[in-house]
Amino acid sequence: MDLSRLDPKRMPRHVACVMDGNGRWATRQGLPRTEGHRAGEEALLDAVKGAVEMGIEYLTVYAFSTENWRRPQDEVRFLLGVIADDLLTKRRNELHEIGVRIRFAGRRDWRVPKWILGRMDEAAELTRRNKATTLTVAFNYGGRAEIVDAVRALVAEGTSARQVDERALRRHLYQPDVPDPDLFVRTSGEFRISNFLLWEIAYSELVFMDVLWPDFRRGHLLEAVLEYQNRERRFGLTGDQRDHDGLPG
Repeated sequence: MDLSRLDPKRMPRHVACVMDGNGRWATRQGLPRTEGHRAGEEALLDAVKGAVEMGIEYLTVYAFSTENWRRPQDEVRFLLGVIADDLLTKRRNELHEIGVRIRFAGRRDWRVPKWILGRMDEAAELTRRNKATTLTVAFNYGGRAEIVDAVRALVAEGTSARQVDERALRRHLYQPDVPDPDLFVRTSGEFRISNFLLWEIAYSELVFMDVLWPDFRRGHLLEAVLEYQNRERRFGLTGDQRDHDGLPG
């Protein structure tokens, strides 16, 4: 991976990624859909290593949505096994060794088996002091659900209508301490947000890539970052206003 192509002054701090195309990849290979998810885990590991090499501070990936429970039960069970057994058990030590901090975002409700919650907590505790890259796995996550949960928290703490603003709501998002994504990447050639980080990606640069997730590697992440660096970020302002106010480019 040729990092000399990057402008170190214009690196995204936070990259969010929808890992799409596992099932289609498996079908094209003449394999069961479940094998696409297993191959997707290898792609994730390589992408995380690329993020570390590039100095990306935060990488958030969409692993399992609140809607994914409606998939065939055999596929759901396999997905849970890949996340719990492979990522949270077999891979966590490897990620720990390269300085990756593992975190999770999503609802910890009755649908998530307690044994998976336990492994999530173990991975987070093992890696909590790491500083290379923070990998957030969005599990049992939905963007609308996150906003609903934030509003519920505001109501529960007795926040009045006049006190509700963007800052108050953000305080109750799943990751209030993490900056909004600078770059949003979706694979598989689809052009959808799919209920991912709806609040947080208000000003993210969106990059849609025509590669199925199991084929995604750190080189693809590099290409997405290069595309990001070719964009002009205005945050609702004109270019002159942005430069005058010192906002990031």
